[in-house]
Amino acid sequence: MTTGVRRRMGVEERRQQLIGVALELFSRRSPDDVSIDEIASAAGISRPLVYHYFPGKLSLYEAALRRAAEDLASRFAEPREGPLGARLLRVMRRYFDFVDEHGPGFSALMRGGPAASVGGAHTMSHVSATHALVDSVRQAAYDQILVHLGVTEPPARLELVIRSWISLAESTALIWLDGRRIPRAELEVQLVHDFAALAAVSAAYDEEMSAILGGILKEEPADGLFSDLVTRLTALGS
Repeated sequence: MTTGVRRRMGVEERRQQLIGVALELFSRRSPDDVSIDEIASAAGISRPLVYHYFPGKLSLYEAALRRAAEDLASRFAEPREGPLGARLLRVMRRYFDFVDEHGPGFSALMRGGPAASVGGAHTMSHVSATHALVDSVRQAAYDQILVHLGVTEPPARLELVIRSWISLAESTALIWLDGRRIPRAELEVQLVHDFAALAAVSAAYDEEMSAILGGILKEEPADGLFSDLVTRLTALGS
């Protein structure tokens, strides 16, 4: 038998609920276009109560972006089993799942977060915090790719390849969101090919990279993604 009395949430439970509500709204519209009133209404509480749990609009937005950043970073985690090409494709699929589901929020995160309505030190602090979140995602992605490669002390050229590829994945996702003019599945495969291409160009200049690439290709099946890239490139010259 129900009493009709709503259970009262604890402070942390309510904070997490508000963050979840904010992220859901950010999945449909830019954080700049989502008001505290809308978040309060969706959470079933009053506007003043939102400010009881978060001291200001930016603090709630930063908390929501922090959870989004943690979620995005986790998309790069993948068991080190099977060929690298297949692993990277699974990573890209999860990455684009996030981009697809949280488009406006992803754009806000990668472009510095929602615009601050206050000036001075608060604005600078917000920008700095958002940049730190983006950097944490990039570092997590970088660390995970090293795990995929089984490398603990990467040479300079490998670091350049991985960080360049991560930046390429970000910019590709942002461009794709603007109209989605290229099929998502094609871009996921293309980004895996891009990693192989960047590694191959670097290997042409460096013996360490050549050895790393050789190890990668040795584990690739004849019908794998990297072999597919070679086939496509060979066909261009025929």
